Order: sequence, then C-alpha cells, then structure tokens
Amino acid sequence: MELLELKCPECNSRDLQYHTAYETKHNGKRAIYKCESCFGYFSETKHTIIAGLKTPVSVIWHVIKARTDGMGLNAATRTFEVAKNTILSWERRFSDLHRVLFLYALVHEFLELIIEGDEAYTKVHRNVPPQESSGWTILLMDRASRFIWVLDCGKKDRRLFNKAIKILDKIIRNTTDLSIFTDGERRYGNLLFEICYELVKNGKPGRPKKTFKRGLHFRIKNKGSQAHKKGRKRPKYQRPWTEHPETTRTIEETDIHANHAEAFFSALRRKCATFRRKTNMYAKTTPGLQRLLHVYWVVHNFLRVHFTTREVPAVTLGVLERRLSAREIFQIQMA
Repeated sequence: MELLELKCPECNSRDLQYHTAYETKHNGKRAIYKCESCFGYFSETKHTIIAGLKTPVSVIWHVIKARTDGMGLNAATRTFEVAKNTILSWERRFSDLHRVLFLYALVHEFLELIIEGDEAYTKVHRNVPPQESSGWTILLMDRASRFIWVLDCGKKDRRLFNKAIKILDKIIRNTTDLSIFTDGERRYGNLLFEICYELVKNGKPGRPKKTFKRGLHFRIKNKGSQAHKKGRKRPKYQRPWTEHPETTRTIEETDIHANHAEAFFSALRRKCATFRRKTNMYAKTTPGLQRLLHVYWVVHNFLRVHFTTREVPAVTLGVLERRLSAREIFQIQMA
C-alpha cells in the first residue's frame, strides 16, 4: 500500500537500507534507515504524528478513540490521568492526518458517486441564536460507502458553502458520473454552478447556454410547508440549474433525499461531545471544533467499521485495499 511505504524525509526516495535499531522507553525497538540516494539517516517515526512522543501509542489511541466515542475533554483528562494540554496536542497531531489522507483519496478515479449534502448546528463559545453561531457544520458524504468528503464548520454563510463546493469540484473532476442530493439549501447548487459549468455550443447564433458539467446531476428536496407563502410554489423535487444535454441518466424521486446525512448527524451528536444538546461540553472556539471534526473524519473514514457496510468507508469506496490498524495510522509520514 503506497500510503504506508517508507520514504526518505529529505529526498522522498524509497531506496532505503536498514542501518540499526534503538530502544525506546515505552514503544519497544525502532529502526534507523539509511537513504541510498542522499546518504542521510532517519528514524522510522520521522515526520509522523508520533515523532518525539514518549507516551505509548496504545495510550494515545485509547484517548483518541474515547474522544470520538463521545467523551468530553475534561472527562478524558480525569479518566486517563493526562493533562488537558497534552490531549489537545495529541488531537492536533492526529488531525494533521486529515490533509494527507484527503489528498490520498483525491488521486483515485471513481466511475459513479452519489453525494448527500446537509448541515447541522452546534454551540461555540456561548449560546447564541442559530443564525449567529459559528458552529454550523457542512457534511458531504458518499451514500454507498458512507465516506465523508467534507466535514467543515463555521458561520452559515457564503464562505463556508464556497469552501465545501470547491472541494466538491475536485471530486467531480475525478468522477465520470456524480449525483448530488441536498435538503432545501439552494446555495449548494448556485455556488456549484458558478464554478462548475459548461457552455453548450449547438451551432445556432447567440450566446452559448450554460449548463452543469456533463455527467453531473443535482437535485434539491424542498422541505417544509409553503402553504402560507404567496406566489408560485416550488416543486418538492427540483434541479436548480439546467443539466448538460448529454447527461441522460434519470433519477427516481425516491432517491432524492439526504437521509444518510441526517442519520450521520444523529450519530455525531452521540459520539462527538461538542455536538451534545443541553450540555456545557460545547466547543469554546471554531478552530477547536474543526480540530475535533478532523479527528473524527480520520477515525470514521479509515479506522471505524461502519455497521451497515461491515467495512471502513475508505475500503468500501475503493481508496484502500484493506482496513488500517491503529498502529499503522500513526506511522503514516506527513511529508
């Protein structure tokens, strides 16, 4: 597996030679390698998230697992008898894996994807009205594999949606056929159309018509009652913009929903302490909430077996050949 292949931290060469080993206090023996290209020496933990840590890897993993199973920061401090700043430091290191694993997932080509988009709200720093909160979290998740592509938080404004749509545009470029389903939020489709469209040239005079890219489907399920509103009523199932004329696959109305995304947020409120309702365990800052969301992203996609597919989402999607162990995830090089 290329993700786990050891390479020289200086020249990225894989032409390595085992040199010697050294004994650690809590993690047994570790190897030192010599690079045959630049003739440098480095430890097997160089540029990994456990570089320089003396704490046993098993202890760090137990803390991370407890945090993604719903345990709050103060509770983890008391239970594992570890300082709060130490746990935060471990989480920051672990969340750095998000960038590496996301880029690794993006290099793969996919024939067909069905993405569900939804948002959820939680408190940050203090209790404010939902529209003023910076704890809104956008989710873009593959329906079949339950692989999470986007899990970002911030205020529910154009900047947050634009960040998610830019990531979605990268996924579209690696997919032959992609469908996106959302619940009522039209900004997904409007922003996506701005950065992901084609000009259909049919030989007729006039400006070419703009449509979604070929092979891209977008459907909105308009939720809520509109009986009290005046004017033309929106249909329950709608495509916000015109699709490419060569995009011919039809979508059944029963498939236009974000039920899996809503179920994920229900689970997230049980497994992520900052999403609990009616408690004081909410995040104190938006970067703190994003850090924990990145930790949850890594555990959900690459370590935790999903109860419906009986496999980790990364394997079901085809990004990995097999499930990674906790020890292997700590050995991934960051550069």
